[in-house]
Amino acid sequence: MTVFRDRYRVESARLQGRDYAETGMYFITACTHGRYPWFGEIRNGVMGLSDAGCVVHQFWSDIPSHFPHVALDEFVVMPNHVHGILTLKRAPYGFIRRVCTSRIRRPTPGSVGSIIGQWKTACTKHIRCMGCPDFAWQPRFHDHIIQSERALDNIRSYIRNNPRMWKRDRNHMH
Repeated sequence: MTVFRDRYRVESARLQGRDYAETGMYFITACTHGRYPWFGEIRNGVMGLSDAGCVVHQFWSDIPSHFPHVALDEFVVMPNHVHGILTLKRAPYGFIRRVCTSRIRRPTPGSVGSIIGQWKTACTKHIRCMGCPDFAWQPRFHDHIIQSERALDNIRSYIRNNPRMWKRDRNHMH
């Protein structure tokens, strides 16, 4: 951790020099706060979605209607996290970059960070309105830039098999 203005801050996990609004495929993992199983449960290797899980699934499916430059690939909702693949087809706003004069760094419009941030915010608002006022995500999400067909095939297989492998998953709370 580094110190900025006498406060500790967590370093970015993003690849230095990478424009996350750039065309590419991204493997995303987002977890609930405290790994609480808001989204349902797995029985016999099959994920059964709760109402909150249905919201998360539906809102993910709706991403391309809000971001036409995004295509969706494999996706799974797990009890306390989600895995999905996003493909950014092109930078939606050309190479125009917004200048941010505030102290808070904001993601570039149409970037992976902006898309996932808006999706998580929409899910949170809706789930809380459904009677789950304590629902929250972990503040960040994990991403991995997919750089080969072999990596893509492996990630797709991992996502598809995740419910069957739940008891061995690092996100499974015993």
